[in-house]
Amino acid sequence: MNKDVKRVTVHTLRRMKEAGEKISMLTAYDYSFATILDEAGIDVLLVGDSASNVMAGHETTLPITLDQMIYHASSVIRAIKRALIVVDLPFGTYQGNSKKALSSAIRIMKESGAHAVKLEGGQSVQESIKRILKAGVPVMGHLGLIPQSIYKFGTYVVRAKEKEEAEQLKKDAKLLESIGCFAIVLEKIPSELAAEVAASVKIPVIGIGAGSSVDGQVLVTHDLLGITKAFKPRFLRRYLDLYTDIKLAVQSYRDDVKGRNFPDESEQY
Repeated sequence: MNKDVKRVTVHTLRRMKEAGEKISMLTAYDYSFATILDEAGIDVLLVGDSASNVMAGHETTLPITLDQMIYHASSVIRAIKRALIVVDLPFGTYQGNSKKALSSAIRIMKESGAHAVKLEGGQSVQESIKRILKAGVPVMGHLGLIPQSIYKFGTYVVRAKEKEEAEQLKKDAKLLESIGCFAIVLEKIPSELAAEVAASVKIPVIGIGAGSSVDGQVLVTHDLLGITKAFKPRFLRRYLDLYTDIKLAVQSYRDDVKGRNFPDESEQY
């Protein structure tokens, strides 16, 4: 199915789950990276509020604004030909005010051309999700560790290890499915719980630090490529060490300029 699909949609993801085909998902924040990821065949590109950390250097995801998310999403959407583009609604644009949530989602869809939005939380944000869905905007849910609530949790440790929180997460997953979310991200929860949730719902469940029994995986691209160095969770597999490679390349350029070796005769007009 992955090879035959010309454009991934929310219905494609549902069929992939039904067929037992895993869903690949990565973050993207700019045109250049999005072009590469799309050509590589990634199914879903998430314009994540992790841009607050990766692109802007903030400690948390909270500072990024709706305008900034639209800028990043617009850059990504211009690059893609195949992938489904999902955009995070940033902190403060949907919690506690469903009308504001709808206007935020509409701005993202109209101004960036994205295909769907993602919200963190379950029961507490259901009214916002319902209002957005009623307007025809696809919504992806996000449960488990929800980074926008980091100051409530106080730490990035594994969530839902205790029975009460695990039961609430399972209820929230069923709720998100029942009100119409097309998929759910589960972040940093026990693998057994994630497997149980994935088996209990018909919509795709995509994990990050949620084990291998879910329907797909998502990582932050800059972490996967080794551009970031400080972030080292157990669930992260680094496929490259671009931090070192880029640093060495830049140092070589600097040395060539200082040593009058760049440009040479073949690089001049």
